[in-house]
Amino acid sequence: MRLLRLLSFLLLFAAVGAEARGLLDWGREDIPVIDVDRLPPEARETLALIHQGGPFPYRRDGIRFQNREGRLPDAAPAYYREYTVPTPGSRDRGARRIISGGNPPKVFYYSGDHYRSFRRIQE
Repeated sequence: MRLLRLLSFLLLFAAVGAEARGLLDWGREDIPVIDVDRLPPEARETLALIHQGGPFPYRRDGIRFQNREGRLPDAAPAYYREYTVPTPGSRDRGARRIISGGNPPKVFYYSGDHYRSFRRIQE
């Protein structure tokens, strides 16, 4: 009987632990997808520049993106790179970015709100 109680307790503990891990990973799962054709034209142009290796119009294009908030899947420190998506009428770089993952890049994410949210680009 004790063995049965212990086994029940362990199963319950494992289930609660899995649920807690899911809550801690709130930003990494189920990143919405956007089709490349639905991106703003400036984002499609930036994506084309990334694919051809530049040249990029902004000095900070291609710098390491650190994913500090953990909104993208975990990866090695140099895995992600960020690129500016020009915003018409903006005097600075604006808020729009494309983040690439991998070298060469294998995955791309679009943020229209300076990293508050991301959508994985489906090419």
